[in-house]
Amino acid sequence: MYFIYGIITNIIILFSPLIFFFRILKRKEDPKRFLEKYSSYSVKNSSKIIWIHAASVGEMMSIIPILKKLEKNKKLEKIILTTTTISSAKIFNKLKIKFKKTFHKYYPLDTNYISKKFIKNWKPKLAIFVDSEIWPNTLKNLESSKIPIILLNARITKKSFRRWSLISIFAKNVFSKITLALPQNLETKRYLKKLGVKKIKLAGNLKYYGDRKFRNLESKAFEKKFKNFKIWCAASTHETEEILIANLHKRLKKKINNLLTIIIPRHINRSHQIIKDLEKLNLNTITHSSNNRLKKNDDIYLVDTYGESSKFFKLSKVSFVGGSIIKHGGQNPLEPARLGNYILNGTNIDNFKEIYAYLIKNKLSSTITSRSFKEKIIERKLDYKMSNKNKDKIFKIGDKVLKQNLLYINKFIK
Repeated sequence: MYFIYGIITNIIILFSPLIFFFRILKRKEDPKRFLEKYSSYSVKNSSKIIWIHAASVGEMMSIIPILKKLEKNKKLEKIILTTTTISSAKIFNKLKIKFKKTFHKYYPLDTNYISKKFIKNWKPKLAIFVDSEIWPNTLKNLESSKIPIILLNARITKKSFRRWSLISIFAKNVFSKITLALPQNLETKRYLKKLGVKKIKLAGNLKYYGDRKFRNLESKAFEKKFKNFKIWCAASTHETEEILIANLHKRLKKKINNLLTIIIPRHINRSHQIIKDLEKLNLNTITHSSNNRLKKNDDIYLVDTYGESSKFFKLSKVSFVGGSIIKHGGQNPLEPARLGNYILNGTNIDNFKEIYAYLIKNKLSSTITSRSFKEKIIERKLDYKMSNKNKDKIFKIGDKVLKQNLLYINKFIK
């Protein structure tokens, strides 16, 4: 099966220059750095280094606390962080002033030759893959080089398990190469065992973790900008969900004159289309990047920048978390919850079932459908106040999870 996988990846490599050309035109690739995906670098590593790979923004942000802790480890000289998307690279560039040892590169294409080239160039002492990042050639070549592999905050959904099960012999060959898996939930633990991972330790979901310092940060100038409005957030929204939010805003506006709806789309490259859709509904929209002053008749505040959602959750009391009305599986609700927001979500939350179960159990969220998404639900929660006890519960879980994951990782750093 590795032979067939190798043929497929090599065919992709043959067409990759053309693929990259069109992706660059669509601004989905960095024209100055796309060669990193071929493992083409101007420098070679001579330091004691570990490698961490996170696919995109969500996965990368979940391991920022891990990076901060590892930066303080005197046994480590360098940490290479790889991701696959431009958005994640941009956010890391905003954060990089906080890091002294960690640097970013794009993840190499998963062919036998390119993955070997990457490993030979950087010579990592440990490889950590985040969430559901399983790349057969890379895992094979890491094992051949006797480099330990950790699957951190591992997540295998029912859908992905079924796909791997179709090629069960190959799957067990691939997954058996993982030295240690640290699943984020019990469901993933069961699937990993069936897929052939030999060593599994349940350490908890890193997305529970949140920086307590940020909770108390206040920007008077920023808050002043919104002081004349009643605010609620619609976060991590996907296509069609913004229309639902916009129509809901129109109904609410009839009762609450100073209502401002903050929309934080999952992918900001959709901002222009979202603005067009909102204009068709005769809604006045202001973008965060414009830095324009808010006017009384503004309806929607569109956050078209990455990495700033927390400051808006601090302004709000209630947040709808997207990817849950459409069939996507939901997005992580913990960030707004940590900052005191009551959570509204759709029924499609398979990606975060255990987190939502915790929120529902503690009466911190409600599940709605597109039909039951009525204005009364928002009205009741605009002045919601989460107890400090509930906020602290989430922070304490996060602290415990971070500590447990670090404990397992540090055993491999010698």
